[in-house]
Amino acid sequence: MNLELQNKVIVVSGGAKGIGEGIVRVLAAEGAVPVILGRNEADNQQVVASIEAAGGKAGQVPAELSAPQACEQAVQQVIAQFGRIDGLVNNAGANDGVGLEHGSYESFMASLHKNVVHYYLLAHYALPELIKHRGAIVNITSKTAETGQGNTSAYAAANGARNALTREWAVELLKYQIRVNAVVVAESWTPQYESWIQTLPNPEEKLREISGKIPLGNRMTTPEEIANTVAFLLSERSSHTTGQIIHVDGGYVHLDRALANA
Repeated sequence: MNLELQNKVIVVSGGAKGIGEGIVRVLAAEGAVPVILGRNEADNQQVVASIEAAGGKAGQVPAELSAPQACEQAVQQVIAQFGRIDGLVNNAGANDGVGLEHGSYESFMASLHKNVVHYYLLAHYALPELIKHRGAIVNITSKTAETGQGNTSAYAAANGARNALTREWAVELLKYQIRVNAVVVAESWTPQYESWIQTLPNPEEKLREISGKIPLGNRMTTPEEIANTVAFLLSERSSHTTGQIIHVDGGYVHLDRALANA
């Protein structure tokens, strides 16, 4: 299916690694021009160079998105470099383990800035361009908002907010024909996930245990599988889909765990 994304400028926060990188690569393969926003310029450039070497187009803007002023600057730099913004993928963030019992006000607020405040700010500053080009927004969110995880109050709160903002923006932006949807991630193998699992006592055993509980195929979701759904939601092929929170998780959140390994 041709998603008709050729030459569409799509901003992807956290696009240099993991799920974000998967999204950037799929968008480039569809002929779009993904622009990575990420704090590490070398990581950003590495992905851009790889895409360009394969014949695609991509760009990058280094930005520490947890700093509010950096969000506006990054959006303005994208416009200055590429002349337009046709879509926004809010993806950057990290499960930073700020819990209730051992957390603090300072760490909780810092986590919200790291995980949801920039979702709002990037959308806010990109909105004039999105209105102009009748663009689309996709928010990447996590199962933690629905299932909990333990010792991750701030990240769960941020993801609950991501889901709520998806519905709220879909309503507010109806008048501009801007569609807003979310893709929920459960268990996906990324460098961040690998780093986390290596902190556990028996990482290989824990990975087998988690994978065994994923109903569809007893395996983790790949970044490319998430990216394929994101690309569809950004495209006019999903022209009557808005305000949806879509789980790309092999049935992990909603299907009976008794089905796993059945």
